[in-house]
Formats: sequence, structure tokens, C-alpha cells
Amino acid sequence: MTLFRPALPALRRRLPLVAAGLLVLSIGGAIVWAQIEGDRGIAPVASSGDFEVTGIAVNSTGKTAELARAEGWRSATRLAWAALWTQRGQPGSAPALDDATLGALVSAVAVENEQIGPHRYIARLGVVFDRARVAGYLGLQGGATRSAPLLVIPLLYQGGVASVFETRTQWQKAWADFRTGESAIDYVRPGGGGADGLLIDAGQVGRRSRNWWRTILDQYGAEDVVIPVARLERQWPGGPVKGTFTARHGPDNAWLDTFSLTVDSEDKLPAMLAEAVKRIDAIYARALSAGQLDPDRSLNSAPRIDPALIAAIVDTLPPPQRGATAPGATLAAAPVAGTSVVQVQFGSPDVGAVDAAQAALRALPGVQGVATSSLALGGVSVMRVTYAGELDSIVAALRAQGWKVAQGPGALSIRR
Repeated sequence: MTLFRPALPALRRRLPLVAAGLLVLSIGGAIVWAQIEGDRGIAPVASSGDFEVTGIAVNSTGKTAELARAEGWRSATRLAWAALWTQRGQPGSAPALDDATLGALVSAVAVENEQIGPHRYIARLGVVFDRARVAGYLGLQGGATRSAPLLVIPLLYQGGVASVFETRTQWQKAWADFRTGESAIDYVRPGGGGADGLLIDAGQVGRRSRNWWRTILDQYGAEDVVIPVARLERQWPGGPVKGTFTARHGPDNAWLDTFSLTVDSEDKLPAMLAEAVKRIDAIYARALSAGQLDPDRSLNSAPRIDPALIAAIVDTLPPPQRGATAPGATLAAAPVAGTSVVQVQFGSPDVGAVDAAQAALRALPGVQGVATSSLALGGVSVMRVTYAGELDSIVAALRAQGWKVAQGPGALSIRR
């Protein structure tokens, strides 16, 4: 599908905070490139609130091919305007507008299929109307309530293999092409390139660790996750394709609804997937209305500190030096005004090590926030810790938990 944009709307892109550089591991002298190498990823289309009318068939003629095409586009605009008026539930017929006025309302024309002859133009087009310009005609009274930002993980099963961003797939492309402006769901759609394939894979949907999910969601500015699943079965090469589609939600991979679609040939698969995306979006919209898409509270639960644990840590600290503030008083007293930030490096051989380090830091008195700023499984990761009080108190509490701590200017290195 070719997209022509007379006036490009602003694109909204959400980029992960993790650097999309190459991660190189050296194993036995061999260099192994990580999952972020190669030409992968499909950038999503604009997520603006523009209105799109698709499938407009035109058949026009003209003295030249250019004139025939121009007449076809004008005809498509008039037909799309009438269709949009009906789609938005407006009474009666659409207002009669001249071609110049209609042209000013259009922000893009998408060519779905076209055949151009010397004097004839036959095509199927999509017309995108600028939301701000048509709002007055449609009587819009502001935007509807939308969901919290939800990370999209388009999981595809085909040929016995599960994939998300490991390779470019038609399921990922269908979600990238979906125009989310009119949806009730605020989708956060990763492009699939760079570090996306490393952070989000087919195994991620089966993980239950809230700390790990919170780390992933923080990278993309999302509050929760939706998992549209497609399972494709081919009868024979080039023959019928059956798709089973499931809408899932949340870190527990909760089921919402399932449906099936079938096409009789491989070349009709993109249209089937596009239809499946629309139906899954409708499922999520119904779930939002029913209160089923509220962000999982366990993803944002604050750590609960046991007072007995604080007392036990204070009892294990060495006595203060003469003239110094007692560590016990620092830990027990209310945090001083203002906060500070320290970078904490820690070994992260697996997900469990990340969870353990985050839990240990969040449990420390005075710590107000912990976020993973650089994730390197199998290497050294970095967390950004916001705290109130003295850094020496944080260091002492970590050592009391059994961590070996090396302190530098504005940074700590911890290990077991």
C-alpha cells in the first residue's frame, strides 16, 4: 500500500530508553551477536486522531493518465466524505461541499490498488480526513475517554514457531499499519528494531515477575500490556490459511476472547490480518468499557518495609565514630528535605538477579524510586536510585544485607 500525504500530521513515536546499540558477547573467543543485529522492525503509522475511510472504488477517465487519476481522487474524496458522515452516525446526507473545500479536509490518500491507462484510472483508495478540520462539520464534542498506555506484544505462531520481533512478520506489520487514532485504546507499539527484539520476545508473555514486567513497561512509557495472539495454519503452500486470534491482557496473560478467520489463498492473508486487528481492537474496547483493562495494581505496588527488619539492620551496624551521626538515628529518623540520585551497578546474569537487586534497593529506608536505566543480561546492569537522606546510610544498609559495596562519586557497585 502506497501512502501519499499532502500534509503530514505529526507522528507520535515512543522509543525505549535502552540504547539500541549492539550487544556483543565473547564466549570462548568467539563473537556472538545478540538478538538486535540485522534489518528488522516495522515502524508504526501515525497514531493521530484522523479519520480514515478505506476501500473506495473509483473508475474514471480523462484526456491523459494524469487527468484521469486526478478525477479519480476527486471522486474518491466525495464518496469517502459521504461514507464518513454515515459512519459517524450523523443524520441525513452529508453537506454538499465543493471539491476545493473537500480537498482542504483531506490529510492523505492511501492507494490500496490502482491500474493506470492512457485515458483511464481504476483504483481502490483510502482517504484520510484531518480530525481538526472536520470536527466542526461532524459536531465533535471533544475526545472520548481512552485507556491507560498499553504496550502491544503481537505474538504469532506459525509453522510451530512463536515469534514477536525476532523476524519481520505479517502480524507485526498488520499492527504497525493499524491506525489507532480513533481507538479507545492507547496502544504503545514498539517498532521491533534495535533493542526491541531483545527486551520483548515470545517468552516474555509467560513471565510473571512483576519487577521484570515493570522494567519492560518503564522502557516504553506503558502502564500495562495487551497481547494479541495469532495462530496461522496453512493447508498447503499457496492454499487456504486459517487464523485463530486471541485477545489477551496483563502480566498474567489473561484471556479475553477468541475468534477464527479463513482465506482461500496466501495473497489474501494481509487483508485477513488487517480485519483481525480491527476485531481484536473492538474486543479490547469492550473490555475497557467493562473495566477489564484497568492497569494491574501489582505492577505499581509500593514496597512494604517491615519495621522489625529495619531494627535488625540497625542493630548489626557498627557503633558511630565520635562526632558522627549515629547510623541508627539516620535510618530511623524522617528523611531530610530534598532527594539525591545515585547510579548503582550490579551483576545481572539472569532475570532473578535483576529482581533480587531491585527488591533489595527498594526495601532500604529512604529509597524513593528504583529504575533500571541500562539492562544487560549476562553482564553488568545499572539502576538509577532516588533516595532521601545520606548515601552512607544506604551503603551501610546494603552491607548489612550481605552485599559487597564499592563506593565512588555518585555511584555504587554492589555484588554478592
